[in-house]
Amino acid sequence: MTAVAASGAGRDPVKYLLIAVISLFWGLNWPAVKTILTQMPIFSLRAIGFTAGAVLLLGAARLAGHRLRVERGEWPALAAAGLCNVLVFNLCTALGQSLMATSQAAIVAFTMPVWATLLAIPLLGERPGPRQIVGLACGLSGLLVLLGPEALSAPPSQLAGPAVMLVSAVAWALGTIVMKRRVWRTHPMVITGWQYVLCALPMIGLAATEVRPTLAELHPAVWAGFAWHIVCSICVAQALWYVTVRRLTVGEAAVSTLLIPVVGVGGAVLLLGDPVTPRLAAALVLILAAVACVLGPKPAGR
Repeated sequence: MTAVAASGAGRDPVKYLLIAVISLFWGLNWPAVKTILTQMPIFSLRAIGFTAGAVLLLGAARLAGHRLRVERGEWPALAAAGLCNVLVFNLCTALGQSLMATSQAAIVAFTMPVWATLLAIPLLGERPGPRQIVGLACGLSGLLVLLGPEALSAPPSQLAGPAVMLVSAVAWALGTIVMKRRVWRTHPMVITGWQYVLCALPMIGLAATEVRPTLAELHPAVWAGFAWHIVCSICVAQALWYVTVRRLTVGEAAVSTLLIPVVGVGGAVLLLGDPVTPRLAAALVLILAAVACVLGPKPAGR
């Protein structure tokens, strides 16, 4: 199944729609979460998001006629991927945004393609081709341009944010590998819904230790952020990501996510007032070139 998905990915028009939707929903989720964190503590944010995602996704799956029961053999992989893709990634990204600028946090998180492509070599037997290597080089160059030389001379106290975001990137890469290693019989909405159930339980307990504002105290922008975060990011984008992983190789799926920080940085500029610089423009060009290299039509006979 993996071989078929890999061979047909270059001629599959659906992948472009999937990547565009995921990039939009997850990209704008960065300024949405930053806005929510101005009033809502981290554990409470994740407890609300995971619980709402579990209810909405499992409810939608049931209404669509999908079986909510997960086969016994799929539970270990489901839990492991959920731990990496949902719990660790979301906790680290929220914490990272509280320690550094949103645009920089998004950039560090999306070094994920490097770790996913490298891990896919020993774990999945995938080998990056020349064009994929060029795409990775362009993407990483774009990320390095956005980070700038300041990151090399920053004091240790300022490296906590990038370190946390690096953990989130590696966790996401591992979760992607886990999802790709098996052929799933369970529908992606059901998989994602149960992952949110498992991750919501510890978050609800930790949220009980936090002080939260009342509903009347939440600003309209925070309500809008919650709506986007829960519906677009938690529910739709997460489920579509698993569909994307099934259709593409890990390398293609990973490098395609480089569009997300483009949207995230653009959203930070428009919604949070981050400045536009020549460095930002150069990085966006490099990242778009990376996606074009990896996802363009493959030569005949390959």
